[in-house]
Amino acid sequence: MALIVQKYGGTSVGSPERIAAVADRVIKWRQQGHDVVVVVSAMSGETNRLVALINAINPRGSEREKDVILATGEQVTIGLLALALEQKGQAARSYTGAQVRILTDNAHSKARIIAIDDAPMRRDLAEGKVVVVAGFQGVTEEGSVTTLGRGGSDTTGVALAVALKADECQIYTDVDGVYTTDPRIESRATHIPRLTLEEMLEMASQGSKVLQIRSVEFAYKYDMPIRVLSSFDDENGKSTLVTREDEVMEQVLVRGIAFNRDEAQLTIRGVPDRPGIAYSILGPISDTNIEVDMIVQNVGSDGSTDFTFTVHKNDYDKAFGILNNLAAQLGAKECKGDEKIAKVSIVGAGMRSHAGVASKMFAALGKEGINIRMISTSEIKVAVVIDEKYLELAVRVLHEAFGLAG
Repeated sequence: MALIVQKYGGTSVGSPERIAAVADRVIKWRQQGHDVVVVVSAMSGETNRLVALINAINPRGSEREKDVILATGEQVTIGLLALALEQKGQAARSYTGAQVRILTDNAHSKARIIAIDDAPMRRDLAEGKVVVVAGFQGVTEEGSVTTLGRGGSDTTGVALAVALKADECQIYTDVDGVYTTDPRIESRATHIPRLTLEEMLEMASQGSKVLQIRSVEFAYKYDMPIRVLSSFDDENGKSTLVTREDEVMEQVLVRGIAFNRDEAQLTIRGVPDRPGIAYSILGPISDTNIEVDMIVQNVGSDGSTDFTFTVHKNDYDKAFGILNNLAAQLGAKECKGDEKIAKVSIVGAGMRSHAGVASKMFAALGKEGINIRMISTSEIKVAVVIDEKYLELAVRVLHEAFGLAG
């Protein structure tokens, strides 16, 4: 008998019929002798509806009050799933994030989990109940409701699995696992049955949408296996197990191609080339909670330097305004920005022990006339920034170059 934590996203619980199907699946696991904790998102479209209500009343209102509203979506789903399980003869108990005591910090709308009280859940499991927990939410020490950010239900699922020392965290989505790239761009993308946690962390950080990055960070930190499965196709038996590295997994050179359309590039030209200049530029950016991704600094022959970095497109206008204000203070020549860029990355644990991977990537892109603007590397990743118009071509070219086509 195992302890399994299952997480179901909004499309998986998007209607009464789908909630009933989730209940049937959970009961099958119970009938096999397993203890089951279920984490659910709000029904598909519900969070967007709540955001629209907020925007109609007071879009600039306090994040605390917005969290009170946004957390209600999951509260509806946990009650409905618990009722569905009861109707089918399976005892169940639902918990909001506050009731199960998912303690978070005070960063409303993007709170981080500090601790989880697992005692109530363990008592229910010992009594043969299925525990149903609201994803995406928690509570502060003072009792204020918090949310973990969009996609935070994945994080809730992994965090509960860690707290309960579960055997596995299963993430049910609308796909049957992780593929070598997005099949909507490359029809020959192939299913990956097994990935390392480190590879999944890189793929999520580089734009893969299958798992939310914070959930993978949690799993990586605490060595919690994640299995990605489809909520809609139990017949094909496919899934992707994301787990610790082994020798077989290291033999695969490149595991997949990730990409991100949601980045923008900013450049400040002709600033003094002196110690501390990077902090003078990026400090004010980070002070406004804008995350910087890739950074390139070029040294000029006249003692000045050009500084280029990327941010999320949603932060572009704000970051560009800060940069323009800094230009006069720093004596810069000009500021430039570009929202029509994309990032493409190759990821694979086998890259650690193989030379020439980056040059092969650059050669494949160069052959197609795709210019590289910026480069970033790690032990198991090479990422490049290119013009957005070449994104789909670049994905297909790299997929072919590294032999990933099915």
